[in-house]
Amino acid sequence: MSNRRCRIASAALVCALGWGAASAQQAATYSARSLTPEAALRAAQAAMQRCAQGGYQVAVAVSDRAGHPLVMLRDRFAGPHTPDTAANKAYTAVTFKMDTLAFARATQASEASSGIRQLPRVVAIGGGLPIEAAGALVGGIGVSGAPGGDADDACARAGIAAIRDDLEF
Repeated sequence: MSNRRCRIASAALVCALGWGAASAQQAATYSARSLTPEAALRAAQAAMQRCAQGGYQVAVAVSDRAGHPLVMLRDRFAGPHTPDTAANKAYTAVTFKMDTLAFARATQASEASSGIRQLPRVVAIGGGLPIEAAGALVGGIGVSGAPGGDADDACARAGIAAIRDDLEF
């Protein structure tokens, strides 16, 4: 037990491995940046506009850093499944901190992590991207309804590009 500090707390043995005195004095809360609803709306509008230029009727969802929805836009002729799919793409991108095209490749049936696709709300189709500012995750965007994940992905990238200057601080 040379590197282990143990104590009894509320009738339970609590052990900290390799923690110094500094960790015991750390704050009990932290601050984190998250995307504003105004920036989320601008990103969603830009993504939808990009898809409309390609002739695609889509839904676009933008979430905060925890995957909670901030904005949902749906073109009038987008399929009824597109709002949920877009929201779940944004959720997947935030949850796994990677774009959903890369996530789809990393979780194919032949990969060890393929079972993760069975989790609720996880969508392994292109069109979901994490949104970062100064190296920190601040939100996610998901697009659904264009013909294929690559087209959804391009629209989502246009949404992020529309707010990129505001994210660089």
